Amino acid sequence: MKDRFRVMVQFLLLVSLSACGVTHEYKKPDAAFPEGYRGGSTSAKGIQPESSIALLPYSSFFADKTLCALIDSAVTNNIDLQVALKNIDYARQTLNSSRLGLLPTLNVGVQTTRTHPSDNGAKTNVEDYTASATSSWEADIWGKIRSRNHSALAAYLKTQEAAKAVRTRLVADIASGYYTLLMLDVQLESSRKNLALADTTFKMIGLQYDAGQVTALAVQQQEALRQSIAGSLPAIEQKIAVQENALSILCGRMPAAIKRDRALFTIKVADELPSGIPAALLQNRPDVRAAELAVRGAHADMGEAKAALYPSLTVTAAGGVEAFRTSQWFTLPGSIFGLLQGAVVQPVFQRGQLKAKYAQSKIKREQTELEFKQSLLKAVAEVSDALVQLDKVKLQETIAEQRVATLQKAVSDSGMLFRSGMATYLEVIVAQTNALQAELALADIRRQHLSSMSELYRSLGGGWR
Repeated sequence: MKDRFRVMVQFLLLVSLSACGVTHEYKKPDAAFPEGYRGGSTSAKGIQPESSIALLPYSSFFADKTLCALIDSAVTNNIDLQVALKNIDYARQTLNSSRLGLLPTLNVGVQTTRTHPSDNGAKTNVEDYTASATSSWEADIWGKIRSRNHSALAAYLKTQEAAKAVRTRLVADIASGYYTLLMLDVQLESSRKNLALADTTFKMIGLQYDAGQVTALAVQQQEALRQSIAGSLPAIEQKIAVQENALSILCGRMPAAIKRDRALFTIKVADELPSGIPAALLQNRPDVRAAELAVRGAHADMGEAKAALYPSLTVTAAGGVEAFRTSQWFTLPGSIFGLLQGAVVQPVFQRGQLKAKYAQSKIKREQTELEFKQSLLKAVAEVSDALVQLDKVKLQETIAEQRVATLQKAVSDSGMLFRSGMATYLEVIVAQTNALQAELALADIRRQHLSSMSELYRSLGGGWR
């Protein structure tokens, strides 16, 4: 008996160790990357993957310490990121469980049976007491359990990449929100400055009206301009409060004021930063890596589904003590019993469920591969969009700066000409209005410039290291 048991165990171990999966080994989907990004350098020759700004931690990419402190707070306290981290913990438990799939199960139990026969049957009541341990083990002949392990590992790694993707988006959102807040500060300051200028002009026109040099229409027009500027201040202050609240929520705390030590135009925009090559996105962008891991997991699920079509070999062993009285359990060896059973089960008819699951797993495998390719196209497009936006917004900002300088001089000149009677009040009003709108537009363009840099950083896969 012992020899037979030893031979069976050795055979099963040999079968398990030499087992091979019924599906081919996983191969990463082919990805055809362009040589360079549209909107970037014309050629990627000589550019190294490690030259991308995506490899920089956000504390090195962003020069503003206040912004970095906000990002630090968000990375620690943001609710969405915490949920993503919990998903990692959840997937880790599944992975730990699947890693034990090749080990046998073991159950220990105590059982009592009492038989009370009918009046027309045997007259003796029977009592039986059993204490036993039962173990069952399935030989992984077709790689079903290993495929399950690979699927769990891919799911676990995918949750890690998903959390990194949440972090990259969070970093970009915090930066964009912070720059928007600085822009609103500039617009508020500019509007207050222009309101003071409009007040001065209103008083000057009032004096000329008293002297009979202008009509009441001039006073009314200037008053309307002053009221328009004054009415814009509460709207800007409201936007500031809303933006501060939004940033507070991203940082995982109650709405409150946001500290800022620097002004919008004091932040230097570093435009000449390397973007690397498109092929590096496969390693730098967490969402692309997650998509590739989804393909890996679907491939493993397909292997498990196919292995379910083949016979399964299960070995069951049980042993313990059995007696009509518990006091006789330890009357050894008389009360000892043992059982060893091997079973081979071949699915024959399961109402088409096994074949359907395998066919569905193949479709899912193809679907995830298409989604992976789509994620690559989207990633390259996002980087290209950011590069084009960065290039064009620089030109816009240069022109906007020149326009502001021209209109500010026009305001100064119109005031002097009006006081000397060489310009009309309408020319003064138009000059002040145009200057204000140009200053507001310039602040928005500078915000776009800074935000486009942070978006390029995100689209390249930066911010999660």
